[in-house]
Amino acid sequence: MVCKWRKLENKLRQVKKTQLSFRGHKARWPELEERLERWIIEQRTSGRSVSTVTIPLKAVSLAEEMNIEHFQGGPSWCFRFMKRCHFSIRTRTTVAQQLPADYKEKLAIFRSYCSKHIGDKNIQPSHITNMDEVPLTFDIPVSHTVEKKGTSTVAIRTTGYEKSSFTVVLGCHANGQKLPPMVIFKRKTLPKEKFPAGIIIKANEKGWMDEEMMKEWLREVYVRRPGGFFHASPSLLICGSMRAHLTADVKKLVKQINCELAVIPGGLTKELQPLDIGVNRPFKVRLRAAWERWMTDGDHSFTKSGRQRRASYATICQWIVDAWANMSAGTVVRAFAKAGIISEEPHGTESDSDSEESELGMFDGDLAQLFNSDTEDEDFDGFD
Repeated sequence: MVCKWRKLENKLRQVKKTQLSFRGHKARWPELEERLERWIIEQRTSGRSVSTVTIPLKAVSLAEEMNIEHFQGGPSWCFRFMKRCHFSIRTRTTVAQQLPADYKEKLAIFRSYCSKHIGDKNIQPSHITNMDEVPLTFDIPVSHTVEKKGTSTVAIRTTGYEKSSFTVVLGCHANGQKLPPMVIFKRKTLPKEKFPAGIIIKANEKGWMDEEMMKEWLREVYVRRPGGFFHASPSLLICGSMRAHLTADVKKLVKQINCELAVIPGGLTKELQPLDIGVNRPFKVRLRAAWERWMTDGDHSFTKSGRQRRASYATICQWIVDAWANMSAGTVVRAFAKAGIISEEPHGTESDSDSEESELGMFDGDLAQLFNSDTEDEDFDGFD
């Protein structure tokens, strides 16, 4: 043991006095991890956020450059790498939505209402629809990042548009099918850019859903549901209780298209809205990953003062199309089942949210926070 201590003299002098042994696996690819550590420090020095989403992506890219075979860069490796290099995650806490005192009674009444209309009119899962507005910003930075332990200042670089808002309107059916997303930008006219296929572009002065936007969504998006053009089959539309959903003209239009409106009671969207329960979170995780890749490796342009320009409208819409297309049917169906809208869910179908939760279970609480959406527990009443 004395011989061993002499060989480890330098290492022993550097460790904390409370450390009793050198446990843990040594790095299998030390050169790769050394380069990756330098890259993280460079990103943090320039103010860019680094997450456990971008670390494995960069690690796989470095492995390809270094001709390293059989490197996967999974969540467990990422956790061990961070521990070896003394990285940690700076996080914040959020306040969850408070449920009303009589929420159990309201849950039962709403589910009974939906069940009655589905049974009485024999509404098929392909005609049970949920729509929801998702507020987003042009910059989607995390409020926590990987950083060396003990760092006093933690800055995250953006393009300065993290408060410039727009809205994505999502819609999906209980059989797992999805409607095209509709984007409402905060401007008077439509942007003059070439947008990708599979998305509806709108604009108004608030960048948020109002009565006119709701009617346009019904006429241009909701009509694309199976058999929606001729309104032959009865349908059920589940939505939140915001004012734009409940005007007289909107209700009249809903009746004309052979549809029944089911309005979720205030304060219960986390319990009854399928999109809120199991779809919005993985959708926003995919959008944030696309923004982080663009900030790290994308083509950027700068103003004369040196300020980086934000991503173009078309680029953002492409992120939305890709993120929405990557949402699996199993995720959507399971969300409807968890909301109690449909009674059964298919067995053996893994949803996006479940696969994320199984990975999150491998980490401690601080590390798992990075995969959570910053806004998933926050109420939203529209843009100012």
